[in-house]
Amino acid sequence: MKKLIILILAVFVGSCATASVENMQKATAHYKLGVSYLNENNVQPAFIEFRKAYELNPEDKEVLNAIGIIYLLKFEDFPKSIDFFQKSVSVDPNFSEAHNNLGFAYEKSRRFNEAIESYNKALSNLTYRSPEKAYYNLGRIYYRTGKYDEAINAHKEALKRMTDFYPSYYGLALCYNAKGRYGDASLAITKAIEIEYKGSKSKAVSDLSQKKLNARGEDEKDIADYLEILKY
Repeated sequence: MKKLIILILAVFVGSCATASVENMQKATAHYKLGVSYLNENNVQPAFIEFRKAYELNPEDKEVLNAIGIIYLLKFEDFPKSIDFFQKSVSVDPNFSEAHNNLGFAYEKSRRFNEAIESYNKALSNLTYRSPEKAYYNLGRIYYRTGKYDEAINAHKEALKRMTDFYPSYYGLALCYNAKGRYGDASLAITKAIEIEYKGSKSKAVSDLSQKKLNARGEDEKDIADYLEILKY
């Protein structure tokens, strides 16, 4: 195709270039509209706009990442989410957000080694603006696989980057609890509640109890453990 383009008249090449720019502009407009819909939790309209953007500009890493997010978090179609995240990082190997999301998709697929690799790839980019998220995800997956010391270290690294990142205090509480360090577990969850609920233990218990009703599997157990730790 590239060889054919070289042979075409310059005037036509110029018009093709203009059309390409127009497509990119249209793709950006569809992407922004999709983000707006998604922020309002209007998932299907958001998905449609992202797909339109993808058709116009299939090499846009942000669009590929956005479609992956919908497949991951909204449709729970993990193979398709993995496909789009992989496309996104192939466009930009330093796109840490997509690496982090890819790691979560692998984790949801129980492909733990690949998840850890993706989280570490996200962290290998020193200009990543949200490394605490990838460290938290690493901490969670280490906890799930019984590597409590590695999980504790990961959560501490997250907190070095963002001192009020309360998810990692919850993560530390689970790890300390699993290791029988109940005092440390209590201190960690108290810090989490201080940040998330302004110190209101009663509100935290009420909220967690409500979330437990809708949780399943490992998430349900985590919440049950939080509630148990709050009794210490």
